[in-house]
Amino acid sequence: MIAIVGLVSLVSCRRVAPDAPPVAKQGPGTLEILKGGRWLFTYAEADGQFATTDKPEAIPELSRAIARVFDPSDPASKTSASGQVYIADLNQLLKSGKTQARPLSREAFETAALAQLPPGESSALAARPQNPEPAPAPAPPRGDGGVQGTPVVTLYGTSWCGACKTARRYFTEKNVPFADKDIERDPAAAQELAEKAAKMGVRADRVPMIDVRGRLLLGFDKARIEALLGEST
Repeated sequence: MIAIVGLVSLVSCRRVAPDAPPVAKQGPGTLEILKGGRWLFTYAEADGQFATTDKPEAIPELSRAIARVFDPSDPASKTSASGQVYIADLNQLLKSGKTQARPLSREAFETAALAQLPPGESSALAARPQNPEPAPAPAPPRGDGGVQGTPVVTLYGTSWCGACKTARRYFTEKNVPFADKDIERDPAAAQELAEKAAKMGVRADRVPMIDVRGRLLLGFDKARIEALLGEST
């Protein structure tokens, strides 16, 4: 009987390990972002430049829904296992004090970040005139001094779109090699644009849509194009 009592005494005196802190709920491959952490936020400015700050409230409201986030002291937060960047809705962060960041390719992030801003000069496809003028011959890709070169820009447009004409004239005058694709007369070009837009998560209901080195811009905006080409001063 004594042995039994002693055994019970030993069992009752054993220290119970404290409860482990609750683990933050995260989806596959996501990061939980808490307000007040050591996060840096990269966002798109109106002129197409990308800026970085540690203060989400300092970011213009139009640029908060899609921003890159990372902790400079934690290399794992800069890119996902597949080499993608993490993006988050900073409106949610400011509202509730936390949000989830999900991985996205750098090209898709930059496209989506710019797409949330007001579009550049463009024409709605729904506003197509009844009798559009005949399409001019497509401009060949041009390089410095009028020499043909490998396109760094693809312009998806139509023959009747005024903004498309402005964009073509701009690229020609600047000697920027570009491919000119009419999505109304070239089904393959229309399909190509649809696939790019779906991949980047943007709508393709206006023209021109301009692919600048893998980033899709909605409409013609000179400042944003120059920023993506690295030509802005």
